[in-house]
Amino acid sequence: MKLPALKKSACWIALACLVVPMFASYFFDDMFSTISYLFEDPGRTQLGWDAVGYGLYTSGYSVLCVFGGLVVCGILLDKWGVRVTGSLFVGMMVAGAAAVLWAITAGLPPERSLRIAYAGCMFFGLGSEIAGTAVTRSIAKWFRHGPMALAMGLQLAIARLGTALALVLSPRLVVENAGHVYSLSETARPAVVGMGLMAAGLILWAVFVAMDARFDKSMESSHSGLDPEPPFRFADVLGILKNGNFWLVSLLCVLFYSSIIAFKKFAGAILIPRFDIPAETAGWMVSMLPFSTVIFAPLFGLLVDRFGKGTRWMVLGSLLALAAHLLLAFAPQGVPFWGYLAMVLLGFGYSLVPAAMWPSVPKIVPDKVLGTTFALVYWVQNLGLLSFKMLAGWILGRNAGAQAGAVAVEGMFTALCVAAVAVALLFARSSARHPELKLDAPNKL
Repeated sequence: MKLPALKKSACWIALACLVVPMFASYFFDDMFSTISYLFEDPGRTQLGWDAVGYGLYTSGYSVLCVFGGLVVCGILLDKWGVRVTGSLFVGMMVAGAAAVLWAITAGLPPERSLRIAYAGCMFFGLGSEIAGTAVTRSIAKWFRHGPMALAMGLQLAIARLGTALALVLSPRLVVENAGHVYSLSETARPAVVGMGLMAAGLILWAVFVAMDARFDKSMESSHSGLDPEPPFRFADVLGILKNGNFWLVSLLCVLFYSSIIAFKKFAGAILIPRFDIPAETAGWMVSMLPFSTVIFAPLFGLLVDRFGKGTRWMVLGSLLALAAHLLLAFAPQGVPFWGYLAMVLLGFGYSLVPAAMWPSVPKIVPDKVLGTTFALVYWVQNLGLLSFKMLAGWILGRNAGAQAGAVAVEGMFTALCVAAVAVALLFARSSARHPELKLDAPNKL
């Protein structure tokens, strides 16, 4: 079914509204990534956090998601719809970010500020993940009979621009200065910018809610007289859990994303000692990851829409990520070229796998459980992120010397990529065995 011209334009306007909250979320989540060296020594900031504390703070993003919140809220998404559920959790995302900002600037003792920031990060994380689920669910709804992979690729690309902006802007907001003790206001500068972006995202989410309500009214009038789709039942969750392809997608998601997202959290602490570069250069180096997705995620999404072969793209992307982490672990020390090459390879992988993986989810489950399915996938992902962020912080904090810690933590990321390649190959085999799912078939353009 081809979409009318007016509806096509409305779809792209809706997508434009959906990407801004995610752009803000990605910025706030990654605002300390390239200045994480500040937390290697608690004496460098008035905030007083160390590497272990910073690792604990970043892991807070996943706590509520892992301990049931994400699954329950995914079910609510299917029961109540994207407008009600999404609005609740976009609000939670903004409130959690505000709590983090207050904890950083309030002048509290380090332990107390860390506890409050950790709690704020928990609410920010759950709000962000459900907001992201609502956004993905909405794109699947609005682009069901159109270029879904392209739309998801564009959303992913623009959201990751938020990460790119954080990676590049934060070292400029908090300028590296040996021996300087950073004040609370200096440390909080990236969070202040992030809150401004959150406000813009909140406004545009409200615009989308109005558009989506109008969209549903038009769909109800055009489908009057047809049998409605069976409503969501809690028993449907068991059907998802029995679906082998759901578990393959979930495992690939947690392994692949953990090797990149957890890496980004400690990028400065890894790249600076490995390649003897200043913090600002490390920021530009790791910013190649999100910048590359701006171009290649939509491009690969378009290729998936037109030519299919999605599971093969997943295998290739996982292999590229593996090659990148091998370079980061074993390339000659002090030669920045190898760091840039690793970021190029990791950027390609970071574009390939999501562009093919996320559009495959609507093909393996019915529409009525799509929100729950995305939430369950994100739950498995956050379970891994919670563990691997804390483990990365522990490895870096406990190894003697920055160089030794960087190599050790890269060994963990390499192992994750090896497992991701194996799971991607299993998913490709499942696609060949179940051609009725059309996992490798082109999408309608």
